[in-house]
Formats: sequence, structure tokens, C-alpha cells
Amino acid sequence: MTTKESMHVDPYERTWIIVSVLLLVLFFAAVTVAGLAMGIRVPGPVARVNPNTVAQEGPFAEPGLRELAPGKYEAYVLARTWQYQPRELTVPVGSTVTFFVTSPDVQHGFKIQDTNANMMVIPGQITSLTVHFTRPGEYEYICTEYCGLGHGAMFGKVIVTP
Repeated sequence: MTTKESMHVDPYERTWIIVSVLLLVLFFAAVTVAGLAMGIRVPGPVARVNPNTVAQEGPFAEPGLRELAPGKYEAYVLARTWQYQPRELTVPVGSTVTFFVTSPDVQHGFKIQDTNANMMVIPGQITSLTVHFTRPGEYEYICTEYCGLGHGAMFGKVIVTP
């Protein structure tokens, strides 16, 4: 036996090892480019709230749209069992809207159709995500987590005006 023995790996197995390593490198590069160059971020909790009192105090007592500057908005959305409050938001085209969403009851989802906005809404936690609306139209938002019998009727919309 020599000191420099090589590993004897079947060529078929070696091919799949190389393919697996290349896929890992490709996935890492894609996540890095999406996060750094394209500004895509994963929605996450920005604050904790008491789900029993969230609808009585603070910005969620009167959910809706608040204009910060021309073209910059904050939207406070309360996801309750089988309804979103507010059901409708209207912004001009070219607006950037930061959505703050929470729930006082059960876990919900919040997905805005035709955008990359999709987040989980957990009671006691405020989740945030920013969307830039570049085209006029109606963008429905729907619940993506089964929340009970009325789940199919849980929707709203963002109206982007020209």
C-alpha cells in the first residue's frame, strides 16, 4: 500500500457529486444576487404586539393607508378571521408601499397577486414588506394560510391609479 492512494469513486457517483456541488454553488449565487443586487428580502417580524389589544390601540386601531411623502406610503392591514381590514387601498402608479400586517386571532397569509409580496401573518407579530407598484391596475391580496371555513372569502385589493 502506498502513501498516496486515491479514492476510488465510481464515475457515475463522481458525476452526481459534481452536479450536486455545482447546484449548491448556483443556489448560493442566486440567493446572493437576489439579496444584494436586486434588493429582494425575506419578510420578517418587525415588532411584537399583544394580539388581544392590537385592534384597540396604535396604528391597527384604524387600519389603512398613510402617506409619508409623495409616492411613499405605509399600509397597516389587520388580518382577522375571514376578512382583511381595510378591504381596499388606493395608490397612484409609481408608489412604494410598505405593508405592516398582523392578526389578532389565528395565523393567516398575505399575498399580493402579480407582485413578489407573500408573507405569513402570525398573531402577536407585525410582519413587513415593501412593494413598488409600477403599473396601474387592481392587485388582489389573498390569504394563503387556511384559517377556517370562511378562508375562501378572505381577500382585498390594492388599486393602482394612473
